[in-house]
Amino acid sequence: MRLLQGVRVLDMSRVLAGPWASQLLADMGAEVIKVERPVAGDDTRAWGPPWWDESNRLSAYFLAANRGKHSLAIDLAQTEGASLVRELAARSHILIENFKVGALQRYGLDWTSLRAVNPALVYCSITGYGQSGPNAQRAGYDAAIQAEAGLMSLTGESAEQGGAPQKVGVAVSDLMTGMYAAAGVLAALRHAERTGEGQHIDLALFDTQVAALANQATNFLVSGQVPPRLGSAHPNIVPYQVMPTADGWFMLAVGNDAQFLRLCGCLGRSEWAEDSRFLSNAQRVTNRGVLIALLSERLRVQTSGHWIAMLSEHGVPCGPVNDLAAVFASPQVQARGLRLDVSNDAAPSVPLVANPLRFSATPISYERAPPCVGADSMAVLQSVLGLSKAQIDALVARGIVN
Repeated sequence: MRLLQGVRVLDMSRVLAGPWASQLLADMGAEVIKVERPVAGDDTRAWGPPWWDESNRLSAYFLAANRGKHSLAIDLAQTEGASLVRELAARSHILIENFKVGALQRYGLDWTSLRAVNPALVYCSITGYGQSGPNAQRAGYDAAIQAEAGLMSLTGESAEQGGAPQKVGVAVSDLMTGMYAAAGVLAALRHAERTGEGQHIDLALFDTQVAALANQATNFLVSGQVPPRLGSAHPNIVPYQVMPTADGWFMLAVGNDAQFLRLCGCLGRSEWAEDSRFLSNAQRVTNRGVLIALLSERLRVQTSGHWIAMLSEHGVPCGPVNDLAAVFASPQVQARGLRLDVSNDAAPSVPLVANPLRFSATPISYERAPPCVGADSMAVLQSVLGLSKAQIDALVARGIVN
């Protein structure tokens, strides 16, 4: 039996944050019904190239966040379409949506309306800035959130090196929001199972990104000093950054004084460990510039592979700076099965990235590849709502269902 077997999730979200959450729930065994616009479907279906199958609107981006789901293509703007979704919500445990604040009220699909038909429903609203505050009506996009919530001020080379603020290479504000959403709906579901009482979760990309500033946020709150951009360097630990070598770069991540002592021994510079400027991490942070200059000069005499092999042998944390070709060719990736192939009717072997959760008793299983638009409309309406084929054909004829 799968972990969330018997849990039905109505996924009315699109793009990344909501779909990321519902994909995680699907991986753990929930039945996820993805409600999409007829024909066009989720916005990310058109976000190619690259494409896995352009004719079926399966972009690589869409594939990343939509495995394990059933696609129901239905027109909410038509009264009967909204009514069908309301009936599905009455038979679901969790609903995830990322419409603009108040937008679902016109369809009778807002929290207040649906709790009247399903008091135990866990209803998660994901927006850019939340249901309240001066920015509540603004649309939220990951790159803008990374900028406005402070992450870009911390990402990129320093101003002294001529660097500009940078966004992270993946949509981390969306992804973190999706993870918070998954945790939140499962906690609320536990409450609903105990009490019969559902609840509304108000989750904002902006709030999530501020919370995810972690130690950088508390660095500021404690010190009052605005943290600068440091490139790959760590604000609280030294040496902990990308270092130059004879043939490129590698990441050095010395987390404590014992590791620094071993690093100095590997470099043939044991005297550095006894230098009063570098005796503790606090002193190394204070004298960051001096130490990094010394390390850079020494590390440039050998290749990245040489240093990684030596330092790893002596328990000094480090690693190569891999591109994605190197990542997926890595023996570790292969041993852990992080690349997988999942089949569906339209695309017999879709390449995806595995879920990193490894349960000892109820392992993740991958039973459905990301669906084509409306691939499961008939099956969902028949199995969940009990509609006949004739009734569904009539809905299709009127453009309510695709």
